Amino acid sequence: MILEERINAFIALGKKLAELPAEQKQAWASQARSGNNWFTEESVEMAIRGIIDYLQEDALRKWLADYSFGDIQKRVGVVMAGNIPAVGFHDFMSVLLSGHILYAKLSSQDEILPKKIAALLLDIEPGFASQLQFMERLNKAQAIIATGSDNSARYFKYYFGKVPNIIRQNRTSCAVLSGEENTQDFVKLGEDIFHYFGLGCRNVSKLYVPQDYDFTPLLDALAPFKNVMNHNKYVNNYDYNKSILLVNQVPHYDNGFLLLTENTSLVSPVSVVYYEYYTNAQDLAFQLELHRSKIQCVVTGNENIPGSIPFGQAQHPQVWDYADGVDTMQFLQSLS
Repeated sequence: MILEERINAFIALGKKLAELPAEQKQAWASQARSGNNWFTEESVEMAIRGIIDYLQEDALRKWLADYSFGDIQKRVGVVMAGNIPAVGFHDFMSVLLSGHILYAKLSSQDEILPKKIAALLLDIEPGFASQLQFMERLNKAQAIIATGSDNSARYFKYYFGKVPNIIRQNRTSCAVLSGEENTQDFVKLGEDIFHYFGLGCRNVSKLYVPQDYDFTPLLDALAPFKNVMNHNKYVNNYDYNKSILLVNQVPHYDNGFLLLTENTSLVSPVSVVYYEYYTNAQDLAFQLELHRSKIQCVVTGNENIPGSIPFGQAQHPQVWDYADGVDTMQFLQSLS
């Protein structure tokens, strides 16, 4: 297949996903949840909408205009994460659009959705059948894209270090507050915190706030998200983390479904968001730079923070927003 045929197939996939009957999406979500209890119908719906946004023709063509691919096909192994539904789709799409052969190793936590989406794509363009294989072992891969924890990254580097690779590690996102935010800002921030129950690298798990910050307006404004307590696993995390804070007499804020506590770490447990004070713009810039390699995105209403995005946009990346800031398509282009 030539590039134009591949692009058209993915555009058609976006349209096909947009036209999925509600009962079919519900069935997908039900099957996906059998393998990962965090995958609610709402989470699956949101993940599908995100894929549809990727596959809008204007965005797709704008993204791919910056790259060119040769005729050399390499076997590219992709180790997919399973923390949120279909989180490996961007890598899946990138490898196939680049013309390489995809060896996809699925997470045991997310086996259903990638296969459902792949089946739709193959119905649209059977030519992809020779380019796509789901595999357990990637020993024959000529290049690797792997996403996992810091511990698994060490394993990936050991086993795949001799082939061209992108190896992603733990990342998280943070928010910078000034004290001038309004209720609408806080509600949008709530989306950045609570979508996917806070399990994604684009979820806000850390707040940077000015000295003497009043958390009450924020905690009150987050009331629309209290339905997270309808999920047993979230409740278990909340109860456990609350008990740890109480037993250890750690000062914290609690609105009944979210715990805020001061901590210099970036990554917080599910149901907890850490916060840290900054004294001035220079101090804030220093803290952000200190953790730059671990921050996926910064959400804020302060447009002066380089590379930041507005409240409510953390879970709505553009197709050219690469995980860890590593240009996957440039990597795939170099293999050609």
